[in-house]
Amino acid sequence: MAHNVELGAFGEELAVGHLLGRGMVVLDRNWRCRYGELDVIAEDDGAVVFVEVKTRTGRGFGTPAEAVTHAKRARIRRLAGLWLREQPRGWRRVRFDVVSVLVPPGSAPELTHLEAVF
Repeated sequence: MAHNVELGAFGEELAVGHLLGRGMVVLDRNWRCRYGELDVIAEDDGAVVFVEVKTRTGRGFGTPAEAVTHAKRARIRRLAGLWLREQPRGWRRVRFDVVSVLVPPGSAPELTHLEAVF
């Protein structure tokens, strides 16, 4: 379990670096409530962006992004609604992105940013 937690944290750090490099502003990380957790919440050109980060060491079970199932997308939408209700600012635009991080043993990590995927 510790390996998966460390791998996930590593992937999330890479993803946040990527988002910041694109000029996005990170508003929140690992926001939790009783129903689950949102990985990264960012602002991009006036839109609030909920970013799900998936990190894997191989493609044996598909790409990391393929792990964001229909049920996972529904949960993220529900959590996003809860986060938005807590905010003093209203957001006119909301986007859901997935950052896929593949960390093959002995190779450089591969990062793919999929915008507005659900």
